[in-house]
Amino acid sequence: MTTALTIKMELQEQEQTAEDFRAEALEGLRLPQKTLPCKYLYDQRGSRLFDQICQLEEYYPTRTELAIMKENIEDIASVLGPNCLLVEYGSGSSLKTRLLLDHLTDIAAYVPVDISKEHLLETAYNLKEDYPDMDILPVCADFTKPFEIPECEQQVDQRIIYFPGSTIGNFSPQQAIELLKEIAVQSEDGGLLIGVDLKKDPAILKRAYNDRDGVTASFNLNLLEHINRELGADFDVDQFQHEAIYNPELGRIEMHLVSQKDQSVDFGDETITFKKGESIHTENSHKFSLEDFCRVAGDAGLQVENVWLDNDRLFSVQYLIPKKDA
Repeated sequence: MTTALTIKMELQEQEQTAEDFRAEALEGLRLPQKTLPCKYLYDQRGSRLFDQICQLEEYYPTRTELAIMKENIEDIASVLGPNCLLVEYGSGSSLKTRLLLDHLTDIAAYVPVDISKEHLLETAYNLKEDYPDMDILPVCADFTKPFEIPECEQQVDQRIIYFPGSTIGNFSPQQAIELLKEIAVQSEDGGLLIGVDLKKDPAILKRAYNDRDGVTASFNLNLLEHINRELGADFDVDQFQHEAIYNPELGRIEMHLVSQKDQSVDFGDETITFKKGESIHTENSHKFSLEDFCRVAGDAGLQVENVWLDNDRLFSVQYLIPKKDA
């Protein structure tokens, strides 16, 4: 069994050093509004906590997107076509991916891409147990930066980028455009299947990011624990509090870690000071109207070909292709 699981599996790892992490963290913590890159929320523990968030009653995006996929999977598989190379950005636990793997015809290979090496390999091996004849080529990389997609031994008719979970909402509109431009290049003659969260009653959003069990709070606070573990900082995690607010002007949920007192944090050769009530901005989750996202996609050189919605129009799954020349 061990031999079977390693056949045709490769790990391509993009260089991501502790010094990169340190430099990006310090750059954000020196700003007047302190920030930390949201990608570092997803270490192994953070990734597992996010998997728990996806199971919460208050957190509608995962179950709604999954329901859309289940209801429309035959149509989606038909649109994607046979012999595709499926490349998933931010693969996580790959729950929704299994639907695609079960319905796509003669899939050439599956390439999960994730920044957390441990979580990525755990997911890849779990999938390999259930799909022993499929090429699974995990790539440990920050997908916001250029990375190489592995060569596939099977016939590839089109390359499909799969970007579920409305992760695109974590980026500012301009950042989203730049990322989608890169995806347009990566998808070559194929396309992009993407989850896009839609604008809705702010009360629904506030509940989704402030769950009563405190899982989202643990997920957010784990970012400080990650920095302590990996970079030797001395954040007193108990003296920060999770806060998620809706910013109506920018149409987004903002996650913050709020200092509960005046305090200082030793971070290598630097000391970072906090006043009581001062926050670290850790993540955004932008919400779109269908028209909003169509404009963003268009600015990136992509056009929306298909949109699948739930009955309450909480969420959308969309298929985009590079714009055809006029």
